[in-house]
Amino acid sequence: MKYSEEISNKLNELLIKNYDAEKGYLNAIENVDGDRLKMFFKRRANERSEFAKELRTEILQYGEVPVDSGSFKGTVHRNWMTLKSLFSSNNEEAILEEAIRGEETSLEEYNELITAPNLPPSIDRLILKHRNAIQSAINSAKVKEELVS
Repeated sequence: MKYSEEISNKLNELLIKNYDAEKGYLNAIENVDGDRLKMFFKRRANERSEFAKELRTEILQYGEVPVDSGSFKGTVHRNWMTLKSLFSSNNEEAILEEAIRGEETSLEEYNELITAPNLPPSIDRLILKHRNAIQSAINSAKVKEELVS
């Protein structure tokens, strides 16, 4: 496999994760009542949309084709969030917990790529920027979780 394909495959995996996260946050907006929580989820969805655009640009720069949609696993997770909210006494807390869980999974994937050898500096900076934003979102979500519990 060519080096450009290898990098693009890794970036496409993150791209799929960002598509899934964006859709998950948009789904979460529909399942919560609080305006502050809706705004938090909207900001996260917009952030993930921006991450996806940046990843697509990098993939195209390597002459490869970016994927166009999320994963089956992401769809299942969103459906689980909706189902869980229907049966939970505090559905905002339950949805926030699932959002945190999803972000922690994303963080692990970004951390794996950061440790990959021989990443070009532009990709290394981009991945680190995304990773730090995801960590910040996790920290913020945990604070919000304390407020809704």
